Amino acid sequence: MTVVPLDDSDVQRVLCVAAHPDDLDFGASGTVATWTRAGLDVTYLLCTRGDQGGFDDTPRELMPVLREQEQRDAAAAVGVKDVRFLDGFRDGWLEPNHDLQREIVRVIRQVRPQRVLMQSPERNWERIGASHPDHLAAGEATIRAVYPAARNPFAYPELLADEGLEPWVVAEVWMMAAPEANHWVDITGTFDAKIAALRAHRSQTSHVDDLEERLRGWGSANAVAAGLPEDHVAESYRVLSTA
Repeated sequence: MTVVPLDDSDVQRVLCVAAHPDDLDFGASGTVATWTRAGLDVTYLLCTRGDQGGFDDTPRELMPVLREQEQRDAAAAVGVKDVRFLDGFRDGWLEPNHDLQREIVRVIRQVRPQRVLMQSPERNWERIGASHPDHLAAGEATIRAVYPAARNPFAYPELLADEGLEPWVVAEVWMMAAPEANHWVDITGTFDAKIAALRAHRSQTSHVDDLEERLRGWGSANAVAAGLPEDHVAESYRVLSTA
């Protein structure tokens, strides 16, 4: 399916939703850096604080605070100032239930984005690491929030009645790690920012000696799929209209 994404000049606000700190940086931070440099306002929404992550001796009770700060530092590396975390959802236990959907609808109506970047709710058998159950749950809850709940005044009516949050129609969705990509973004000029963002997640990446080489390999494969010139790197998405 061929979809022509909105031109960035027609987008003022983007909401990026993911399950864990570092998910957005692995999947989309090069793209996000192109958006912020173009003047778009980008908001990050993390469903959990990633307390099951990490490869060092950090006590488990300290991991959520540590990873929240790492995500804020990583976001700053790509020009994102608005970073939000949901409360009450545990790493490894995420489900696309109405509690999660309601929270995402609330933020959609607060931010009022034209574009939502999210994780794919479809398992990618070619990239099982990208299809962590929390990723699938975050993706499913997000797409349910985009359509139909965020635009429906009768869905979670307390958001309108108690908080004055008017319905909002998201024009398009960009899915990371989807089984079939239909759009690629050349991130050659923002690749250094992507590396900086991922190095900010020290509890997750400090043990990876070949981080840049891995990312360049993945990005180069995407660039080939996109038909970009040699030595370019890209990020891939499945884009769909949700207007």
